[in-house]
Amino acid sequence: MAQILVPEFAVSDWRASRRFYCEILGFECMYQRPEEGFCYLNLGGAELMIDQIGEGRTFEDGHLPQSYPFGKGLNVQIEVPGVEPLIGALSDADISLYLPLEERWYRRDGGEVGNRQFVVADPDGYLLRFFEALGWRDIK
Repeated sequence: MAQILVPEFAVSDWRASRRFYCEILGFECMYQRPEEGFCYLNLGGAELMIDQIGEGRTFEDGHLPQSYPFGKGLNVQIEVPGVEPLIGALSDADISLYLPLEERWYRRDGGEVGNRQFVVADPDGYLLRFFEALGWRDIK
């Protein structure tokens, strides 16, 4: 747990969020503080915190989400070895994808890097973009 950047999502129901992240997506709960509605999560080195609004520390003064979807304008990208197991788990849980599975190539320097990716919204609407790397190709 020595990441340089770890986002913390303010959530409406931390237990529902923990179930979504851990039981469906396969995150590990590294530790939690139930009395604060807090959980620190990890998936292959991608770390994320969830924090119940109104319990523990709550950032107010205009910094709280006002309505679903939370995190408007933000999506977090998470690299995984393969996207298929996640898509299967989401389908089994009857959770629709926000953006369907796609293969995208993004220009970087003199070439392109490829991602096989999809986007799903968590229970509060935070957007998660899971991807598996497709490698590098020269621009033709």
